[in-house]
Amino acid sequence: MHDLRKAARSAADLAADHLAGVAENPVWRPVPEADRTWLTRQQLPDGSRPLAELLDEVRNRILPYPMGNGHPRFFGWVNSPPSPAGVLMAPLAAAMNPSCAGGDHTGVLLERTAVRWLAELVGFPHPPGAGLLTSGASMATIVALATARHQAFRDQGHDVRENGLYGHRPLALYVSAEAHSCLRKAAELLGLGTRYLRTVPVDAAFRMDTGELRRLIAADQRAGVRPFFVAASAGTVNTGAVDPMEDIAAIALEYGLWFHIDGAYGALGVLADDAAPDYAGLERADSLALDPHKWLGVPIDAGCILFRDPAGPRDAFSLVPPYLRDENAGELGWFSEYGTEQTRPFRALRVWATIAHLGRDGVVHLVQHTTRLARTLAELIEASDDFELLAPVVTSVTAFRHCPPALDTDRTEALNEVIPAAVQRRGQAFLTGTRISGAAALRACVLHPGTTKDDLTVLLDEIRAAAREVTS
Repeated sequence: MHDLRKAARSAADLAADHLAGVAENPVWRPVPEADRTWLTRQQLPDGSRPLAELLDEVRNRILPYPMGNGHPRFFGWVNSPPSPAGVLMAPLAAAMNPSCAGGDHTGVLLERTAVRWLAELVGFPHPPGAGLLTSGASMATIVALATARHQAFRDQGHDVRENGLYGHRPLALYVSAEAHSCLRKAAELLGLGTRYLRTVPVDAAFRMDTGELRRLIAADQRAGVRPFFVAASAGTVNTGAVDPMEDIAAIALEYGLWFHIDGAYGALGVLADDAAPDYAGLERADSLALDPHKWLGVPIDAGCILFRDPAGPRDAFSLVPPYLRDENAGELGWFSEYGTEQTRPFRALRVWATIAHLGRDGVVHLVQHTTRLARTLAELIEASDDFELLAPVVTSVTAFRHCPPALDTDRTEALNEVIPAAVQRRGQAFLTGTRISGAAALRACVLHPGTTKDDLTVLLDEIRAAAREVTS
């Protein structure tokens, strides 16, 4: 225990020193060949190694080569820096190491509050038991879609848990052309098949076209395919677009569809300046996925799925073998009855601590700060003669293109395809590319509370410098 105490203090100092020095170091740097070899080809040790020696190797071979998301000029994907409270709590959760499947202990009890707080922040109705923490939105989506599938079959007198999909007419689900790939993966995994996954076109602002949604539903009904599920996005990854949720909710009600919202990244955007009208209808969803490990910065992993009615997921997943029966479980039962995981980690401690440390006001400030910076970046782009804004800024994502006046369309396309990697190699900023309306594009996602307008200027200057390097 003495060795653990001493090493734990060293580890705490190492973590604090790493976080304190992130902004002064390159955002990203390649792993040298010697360290790459060590990382990937280590031999299994025969004997025990001292904890202090392991910490030295972490200090020298692992911490110097991060993904980059702790840096204020990291604008890639949707990866936030870790919250200080979450970092602080992670080893304490590991020290307790409970399984939060169920039982009468603090890990389970605290999860009730953490889930309720998330629901309150985004304004989603939350009956007791109608939500749980997951590894992320991918798992949350599987839980939601499986629940919707179970209900759709049950309404037709078919028990999908007993009989599977055999002998039943196809079910159709509807997602936007900008929807996250986790929806397709979930449909494939649950046996629904992508043949019946309908991609709904988007409008000029990259929001789901509800007229096209109606047309696709009607076509399926005529073809004998049963429409059962529609997923809206509350902040897409590509552009941050928020689908017209109020209109989609009305269509779902009219046709008897399960209404799901993918708010993994963007649900908290409802707290931004004047954003509430864009999020109208969110509270009408049957299920909502959101990721505390995105905008809130809870250390990975920490996702969440919320339901309007807790009976749905419990009907779909509850399976309690004799060795797990708990006469004291109460009305809500165990968390493991509401999803796929039986052994569940103590995610709630990091989620609770992050929100408690920030408070509602701090969460609102974080969302408003980052969304304002995304709009500022859009203003800088529109004021330039060598950048083009590609989509309205709704959340904290800015989608754009570098278009030097001297280049024709083909060369501009080729340039934007290679810019992200070139910027990353330079080490002063990090952004990622995508495709928007079929063309190569750049996207910057602002999530770091320490990012400033000066960092945005550096980003644009780095893009220009990287472009000169690859075209010279």
